Amino acid sequence: MLNKLLFKNQDKKQLVIAIIGALLGITFLITSIHYLIKLNEFGEGADILGPNTIIVQKRVSNSSTLGLTKTDFSLKEMEKMKSKKFIKDVKPVVANNFDVFFRTADSLVPPFSSVVFIQTVDSEFLEIEPEKWNWKLGDEFVPMIMPREFLIMLNTFMSASGIPPISDDLAKDIKFEFKLSNNSNSKKETMKVRIAGFSNEVSSLLVPESFMNYGNNTFSDGSLQKITQVMISGEEGKFGLVEELLEEKGLESKKSQMVVGKLKSIIGTLFGVVLGISIIAVFMSGLVLIQYLQLLMTRNAYEARTLMRMGYHPEKIIKTFFLYFVKIFGFVSILGLLLFIVLKFFLDNAIATGGLGIGTTITYQSIGSLILAYLLFTVTSYRTARKGIFKEY
Repeated sequence: MLNKLLFKNQDKKQLVIAIIGALLGITFLITSIHYLIKLNEFGEGADILGPNTIIVQKRVSNSSTLGLTKTDFSLKEMEKMKSKKFIKDVKPVVANNFDVFFRTADSLVPPFSSVVFIQTVDSEFLEIEPEKWNWKLGDEFVPMIMPREFLIMLNTFMSASGIPPISDDLAKDIKFEFKLSNNSNSKKETMKVRIAGFSNEVSSLLVPESFMNYGNNTFSDGSLQKITQVMISGEEGKFGLVEELLEEKGLESKKSQMVVGKLKSIIGTLFGVVLGISIIAVFMSGLVLIQYLQLLMTRNAYEARTLMRMGYHPEKIIKTFFLYFVKIFGFVSILGLLLFIVLKFFLDNAIATGGLGIGTTITYQSIGSLILAYLLFTVTSYRTARKGIFKEY
């Protein structure tokens, strides 16, 4: 009876416009938050480097070959790059100043040996558990991060020898050795090595800083350590500025790193814009619904006063208005979630076809944003209904 009495003076056009606006806003809100998070997770776990991190070196030119320009970095140059607002950190990539001979030491794999180039980077740039990246003199094994291309080469070598190739997990159980020596070969030391992880972006073997310091202090001939590569970590969504800095300074990085960085930055900006528009759309449609509630209560002010004089408690009338609009927004929210699931199906297929490997599970943050929007509307609706009824009380 209350519903028939209080909602008889409705202008359905305004209500329908508000519902359509809320539906579109909620759908795009969930979609943009979901894909922003999925984009941020893109490549996570596939590489040992942290997000938005690249290794750069100075571009080699004819003048560099003739020795007219330097290819190493000074501390002043690194500090100048670090001072940029869009740069989170810049750290040197330290290389060995001694001889390193790398070989397999496992009966399960064929003998393989080579003189190698090892490097170390600040552990803050690596996505690896700290306990797996510690080394001190006397430890049984030296942890090492291997370039994935090195494993591919090793598998090719094994296949040619009639031995089945090995997976990443199995490779971590293979025993390797480092044979360290100085230039004159008067100092030698052999150490066992185990793979702690793999990298798609680093072309050398990475070792902990403590091991590199030990090697340089023990086997180096004392020559000056030159920094020919640095690691740069950029702010999220500002890779274009990082690229401009590299061009300005005559620096270069691996193309794969640049492509992934650009892709994440561009798509992140796109979904960021969609997210902003979605928030505005949800806010505006919610505001229209609240204004519609106020208008409806104004039109039914006489009926509300009459019901209260007849003995109806104000809270009961408030509850009637409140539940009516909460149900409407609840229906819109569920419909928006269903539209998101349909839209997600087509977007996931399009993204997969384009070669971008992101997960297909629904993020809890996108569902959380829907719940938050619903709760905010619920609180606002109740306060608006309460204020309007007690104004007539």
